[in-house]
Amino acid sequence: MHGPGALRYRLGTGRGRMRAYARRRRLQRGRALPTALAAAIVVTTLAAAPVHGDDGNDATTLHLVTLRGPGTAGHRGQAPEPVVAARMLDVQAAVLDDIGAGDPVYQWTAALNGFAVELTEEQHDALAADDRVALVEENALRPLAGLSEASVAPDLQSAHGPASRRRTAGGAGVVIGFVDTGVDPASPAFSQVSALGPVPRRYAGSCADADDDTWDDTDCSAKIVGAQFYVEGFGVDALQSSSSLSPRDDHGHGTESASIAAGTADVAVRSGQHRLGRFSGIAPRARIAVYKACWSAPDPDDDGCATADLVAAIDRAAADRVDVLNLGVGGPSGTIDTVDRALLGATEAGAVVTAAAGNSGSDAYAAHPAPWVVTVGASTSAQRVGAVVTRDGPRLDGAMAATAPVGPARLVLGADAAAAGVPRADARVCAPGSLDARRVRDAVVLCERGTVPRVAKSMTVRLADGAGMVLANRGPGSTDADLHAVPTVHIAARDGRSLRAWARDRRRPEVRLVTVGRERTPPRVARFSSGGDPTWSVIKPDLVAPGTSVLAATTGGWEVVSGTSAATAHVSGVAALLLGQPGTTPAEVRSALLTSTTPISRHAGLRSGTGQVRISRVPPMAYVVDTRHYRGWLTGRRRDLDLPQALMRTGRLVVRRTITNTGLRPLWLTTHLRGFDSPVRVSPSAGLLRPGRRLTFTISLPSPPRTTDKGIVVWHSATGDETRLAVVITR
Repeated sequence: MHGPGALRYRLGTGRGRMRAYARRRRLQRGRALPTALAAAIVVTTLAAAPVHGDDGNDATTLHLVTLRGPGTAGHRGQAPEPVVAARMLDVQAAVLDDIGAGDPVYQWTAALNGFAVELTEEQHDALAADDRVALVEENALRPLAGLSEASVAPDLQSAHGPASRRRTAGGAGVVIGFVDTGVDPASPAFSQVSALGPVPRRYAGSCADADDDTWDDTDCSAKIVGAQFYVEGFGVDALQSSSSLSPRDDHGHGTESASIAAGTADVAVRSGQHRLGRFSGIAPRARIAVYKACWSAPDPDDDGCATADLVAAIDRAAADRVDVLNLGVGGPSGTIDTVDRALLGATEAGAVVTAAAGNSGSDAYAAHPAPWVVTVGASTSAQRVGAVVTRDGPRLDGAMAATAPVGPARLVLGADAAAAGVPRADARVCAPGSLDARRVRDAVVLCERGTVPRVAKSMTVRLADGAGMVLANRGPGSTDADLHAVPTVHIAARDGRSLRAWARDRRRPEVRLVTVGRERTPPRVARFSSGGDPTWSVIKPDLVAPGTSVLAATTGGWEVVSGTSAATAHVSGVAALLLGQPGTTPAEVRSALLTSTTPISRHAGLRSGTGQVRISRVPPMAYVVDTRHYRGWLTGRRRDLDLPQALMRTGRLVVRRTITNTGLRPLWLTTHLRGFDSPVRVSPSAGLLRPGRRLTFTISLPSPPRTTDKGIVVWHSATGDETRLAVVITR
């Protein structure tokens, strides 16, 4: 299942080179690659061998080792990529030989120059002191950045997304790579359509062979054009017994992300007899490439993504030359780890890279703080609203996904309908098997939140032949429009107490469940979405996108999901839409994503970055960053980037930026400031830009700030275009 066959190139002489050749000959059975070039630059996976010290007793742990300099994606010389990759492998072999290490688990040459290998503590220390080595890092587990709200009822049938996403042409000619838990190829969200167009010429990926019978070449399609998997870092022995050693998704998270970003357009979502609208991904004509690097363990607390597998997946995606790379995985803040270094290589390979800020709220700063990553936070989404209508009492509004009404029907309190031998406490929360069908048949059941998943409660009601459910909170908490097994209205705790009191005062209480529509409250930053570090050199997250109560396809059905990973998938879809516009470049798309946002509530700056993502065209002016400057930032030159954002503080009172006319006509630009309380100045404040020319300007403060502040520097053109540059000022 791993890497290509033996690499063929001319080897020099000497013991180190001969041992390097021997290492490469010990490759495991490989996945077929389309070209010899891909075989030379793609991630190389070798048989893992236990490493022992001279005494045979030294314990080893898996480490990720990055050598200095870029991978082939960032190489700027004249030598062909296969030759450059061969040289990298020679150096890697020499480094391994010098410390007496065993065969590496992975070798990488595309996104970065490095490898994963078992090391003793002594070997680790030797590599950390080696001038050829940039970073040595122990293999670690990273969490997925999704917050699953509820599993869908088992008989949920075909689907597509909210009607507001009815886009049929977006993303044609673009490949989005997903480093995640795999994909469910049978989902209707990935049904083939005739208008996808040809596979982009730059894409070089392929479909993997599985190590079991859960996947074969026919699972790839015109929609799913590539699929690989990486498990050595996580460990086969650590997998849940039902896990598929293939790109197939056993978890659901990868399928959810892929469907949000690139799900096929306009499929009807039905749960039983209830219509739940229609679904489309943001860029329904974009293609999908899958890089499974996240796995399930017997204990769900041990689920996640090993960094060695993540880097291997990113390296392969860089070699495959995907157009957008989506990483819905959390990580550390305030540091650039091996994963983020690999994402730089993917950027150098021409991808727009998006990654999740993480779901730690105020407990941790945003993950993926690198400027070459579009780091995405989550905002709240519009939610479907329903109501519980009583015959002679209160009308109680709540969250409701179903569109079909229920009733009038008897209202039964779950605690009063316990099955024989079942404690009332179990029936109160509608635990599985807790309800008496004779009391519940054709009734609406009031179930209290807690103990068991929300959708499991509605399934309990359904199996007891109930007609609907009212789900009541028992304390502070959200109300959620989940996809339930029976029509359900989710109400707040106070309304639940009111409904119970009303029902107990009546001999035969009757209610109706009705749909009201969609709640259109202004979006705000989700409480769980991690904000940025005020001491860092760039603003993170870069922007926010809808990340609560998002309808998505999952394994075997559909689900309502939340998390910064859902928001990241949304932004990946928008990036694909923008890349699908003729003549746009990845650098222009990165700029457009951040400069075309809209303000979001009162939370700006370090909570929401530049604002809420907006689907728009690529404007004719951009903050264009050469990928070489990103690598310069990595090596310490951290004020040279023309990012469409600026973080200012004491000691950094002047920031310089350059805006470029990327259009075909001259532009007369003028600027003005929005939202600042501080005396911010921009100079120059106007200028004429001919096509391809640049305007350099400064943003300055006359004195150190006394308090935090934020605002926007807006450049307008005479033709009506504008770009927004977010500024955050900290003390």
